[in-house]
Amino acid sequence: MHTAFVAGATGYTGREVVRVLAERGVRTLAHVRPDSERLTGWAERFTTLGAEIDTTPWLRNAMAARLTELSPTHVFALLGTTRKRAGAAAARGHDETYEAVDYGLSKLLIDALADASLRPRYVYLSAAGVGPRARGAYLQTRWRVEEALRASGLPYTIARPSFITGADRDDNRPGERVGAALADGFLSLASALGGRHLAARYRSTTNTALATSLVTYALDPAAENTVLESEALRSA
Repeated sequence: MHTAFVAGATGYTGREVVRVLAERGVRTLAHVRPDSERLTGWAERFTTLGAEIDTTPWLRNAMAARLTELSPTHVFALLGTTRKRAGAAAARGHDETYEAVDYGLSKLLIDALADASLRPRYVYLSAAGVGPRARGAYLQTRWRVEEALRASGLPYTIARPSFITGADRDDNRPGERVGAALADGFLSLASALGGRHLAARYRSTTNTALATSLVTYALDPAAENTVLESEALRSA
């Protein structure tokens, strides 16, 4: 039986990954920060879906001990922050930058698995445009996670979707929604003019479609040690 540990379970994509995994009969551990103000609500939501709640603190030793106990077959790293969230956290004296969250927590999971001598499939949610020459802190941070994952020797599946959008996001991102709409309009025109590959690679997707693809590829032995761009994710 598969056992999946989902880090970033409360995120827009993570909550759908939890749902899809549970629907497919996978024992699913949805990780929620122990200090989350919405811990009770998330626990009720995830248990209703058939998942288990996990509140292991983000400490390497604690995470390694918990992963040793669970011995998961799959670990989903769906972690990320935003500049707005990082700024709000800084005002409270907390560090929630790309370096601390997008890189730091993803790398902590990799290191904890090494400490536990475990080799589950590590499913990492990266982003379109990530690569060695990518510009900007966000893309560069995710490239560093990809490099650390490849160097770890863990079996992996890396997903690089474009915009992930939808009307049901509880974090208001009007800029992202407008950007996705404009990009989709441009890509539709490009597709009509023969740029179908470009359109397939960068068109926006929903969290439900992405979660379904992530779980499908995670459970597919043929998708081990692969990097999946938007086009491949859309065809799952």
